[in-house]
Amino acid sequence: MPAKKSKKGPTKGTGGKGKRALEGKKTTLPKEKRHWYGKKQSTAASRPQQGARAAAPRPDTGTGPPGTPGREGGGSELLVGRNPVLEVLRAGVPARRLFLANSLETDPRIAEAARLAGEAGVEIHEISKAQLDRRCEGSGQPGAAHQGIALKVPPYDYWDSDRLLETAQAADTPPLVVALDSVTDPHNLGAVARSAAAFGAHGLLIPERRSAGVTMGAWKTSAGALARMPIAQATNLTRALESYKRAGLFIAGLAADGESTVRDLDLASGPLVIVIGSEGKGLSRLVRQTCDTVAGIPISGTESLNASVAAGITLYEVAQHRASASR
Repeated sequence: MPAKKSKKGPTKGTGGKGKRALEGKKTTLPKEKRHWYGKKQSTAASRPQQGARAAAPRPDTGTGPPGTPGREGGGSELLVGRNPVLEVLRAGVPARRLFLANSLETDPRIAEAARLAGEAGVEIHEISKAQLDRRCEGSGQPGAAHQGIALKVPPYDYWDSDRLLETAQAADTPPLVVALDSVTDPHNLGAVARSAAAFGAHGLLIPERRSAGVTMGAWKTSAGALARMPIAQATNLTRALESYKRAGLFIAGLAADGESTVRDLDLASGPLVIVIGSEGKGLSRLVRQTCDTVAGIPISGTESLNASVAAGITLYEVAQHRASASR
């Protein structure tokens, strides 16, 4: 008997719908740079011990990376983005795990981050982009632009105000500290840290309460500057500023109704603290009374400037004063 013919007829094409599946994934790091491959994967029982070794506290000698994510243990933060992660690893900050998406375009920052993490004994995990997305969401960062890389770090290790003062006084240039009076936006904190690092400040001083702290948002905005810029917390900002005055630092507050302008800060070439007020209320009454002078920034077309913008402008003027004084 002749074989029965199939009722389905000839197989049809997909019309190009399967084209994307045939294109393949993006490239990842070259084999020679994926140094963590070939090593025996840690078991579930051994992972906590390896993680503890990777984040082991260092003795605080005062010579290590300033104000780094923590040497105090407890909890952790997920730092995301290529520049922030790379800057933290370059600074030798203790870290617990590096997560890499396994489909990444070639980027020297990724390769260097992987190398530095490997040299520091940090666990490296390659996961899918979807898994990395879920990790960011699970850490309270929905929609975070991780750029295919994330680093698990201990909590930030704040300095105290006395240590910041001593470090600034021991520097090769006159002390320059930026104090934030109840600035509550972590993006402003990160942006101020970036400007402070760019113009040679020795650190930031913030109150313990009613102030933004070093969060993932601050790290991202700082573009890694927080790895080099120490941040000190003061139980009472007014008392800390008074102690800085007794140590010979000139305290200059910023306010729209200042009695002078930032261009007139003739003492900017000497030991100086710049105090920036909160986004809405500006300088508090007690902090303003503690300042030796209150300066403003001449502007037109708007009533006020963002705290981080005001900090950048003022720090630039201070840098100009200091450059002129050194000639």
